[in-house]
Amino acid sequence: MSTTVIGKSGTWRNWAGNVTARPVREVTPATVEELAAAVRQAAEDDLRVKAVGTGHSFTAAAATDGVLIRPQLLTGIRKIDRDAMTVTVAAGTPLKRLNMALAREGLSLTNMGDIMEQTVSGATSTGTHGTGRDSASIAAQIRGLELVTADGSILTCSATENPDVFAAARVGIGALGIVTAITFAVEPIFLLTAREEPMPFEKVLAEFDELHAENEHFEFYWFPHTGSTNTKRNNRSAGPEKPVPQLNSWFEDEFLSNGVFQVANWVGQAVPATIPTIAQISSRALSARTYTDIPYKVFTSPRRVRFVEMEFAVPREALVDTLRELKAMVDRSKLRVSFPVEVRTAPADDITLSTASGRESAYVAVHMFKGTPYRAYFTAAERIFTAHEGRPHWGKVHTRDTDYFAKVYPRFGEFTALRDRLDPERRFQNDYLRRVLGA
Repeated sequence: MSTTVIGKSGTWRNWAGNVTARPVREVTPATVEELAAAVRQAAEDDLRVKAVGTGHSFTAAAATDGVLIRPQLLTGIRKIDRDAMTVTVAAGTPLKRLNMALAREGLSLTNMGDIMEQTVSGATSTGTHGTGRDSASIAAQIRGLELVTADGSILTCSATENPDVFAAARVGIGALGIVTAITFAVEPIFLLTAREEPMPFEKVLAEFDELHAENEHFEFYWFPHTGSTNTKRNNRSAGPEKPVPQLNSWFEDEFLSNGVFQVANWVGQAVPATIPTIAQISSRALSARTYTDIPYKVFTSPRRVRFVEMEFAVPREALVDTLRELKAMVDRSKLRVSFPVEVRTAPADDITLSTASGRESAYVAVHMFKGTPYRAYFTAAERIFTAHEGRPHWGKVHTRDTDYFAKVYPRFGEFTALRDRLDPERRFQNDYLRRVLGA
């Protein structure tokens, strides 16, 4: 008996509230076969199809006026292979559930982003990443995946099976099909020691190459209108485990980073002239601390203050110039920016449209508080990023189009040719994909 839930849909909104869609219907399949049947039915009804995760993308990558597939019944671990050191997980599984389940099994992903609310398929399809000298994005840890294609067939891909599809579909932006399961490489769980400390902006830039070389995972946040940053270094540790004490954790991660920060942003939104002062206080609010814990408790943190974000990957050697130009732009403008700029890195990978495809990369992310006008800031930042051949995150705000991507991705034509083969009728098309990949 089928347990697919089919409903008439209302309005779908993403997490930030900047994207809405009104699909004709929503389908919540309980099995991969039911999902495949929903795709075939959409073809008969001549409707487009998109799968949506938790809506953490700031772009309209998942928006559709056709059939919206919700994968929340396609969750959980299918298989753990301790010989191959892999885990196969259903596409709708939130990263949080995967991380916790792996920890119970004494396993972990090698690297992860800084939030874990997204589904595994949504996070990988848009190229979600953390920071790493040697270890790359979540998608780079994929060893196999299962894909429902436009004709409703189920395709299994890996480095040895359908390798051309595997090369592209790990970061497929929903253009090649609907990912239904992912096999990740895992390793025995390990400990990370995190060292967080404030550091002057100019000192971080002067020593960036050393900080990057000396640490497995280095990142920092620069507070616009200040010369201050907060830095974070994560390195593997022999232990012992020494988590952040519960009260400190609540005070720093919940009260300061979420509660007080939310109020500060409300004040800044109401009276923009106060933002530089708030930024000075914010940059000094978090004190230096060191702690040791299992990976997901170190890599990830709660983000409850809603925002809109743009992020570009520039060649790592262009980072210092990019940041100096960004700071000069903010300093000479009338912009008032209450959110810090986040800087991370990744090694080159071999995924066709990964933002780190074929080149060592540095990521610069700019944010604005939800409800605050962001276009002037993002437009000025994007001008700087694109001057350095920056590649925008597929799930974050940008205005780039097909012509631009064909220039900054050497394998762009390889991806679009594969799309022509797998989805000739553009069953998975939407306005966003039309802009970034062409019609």
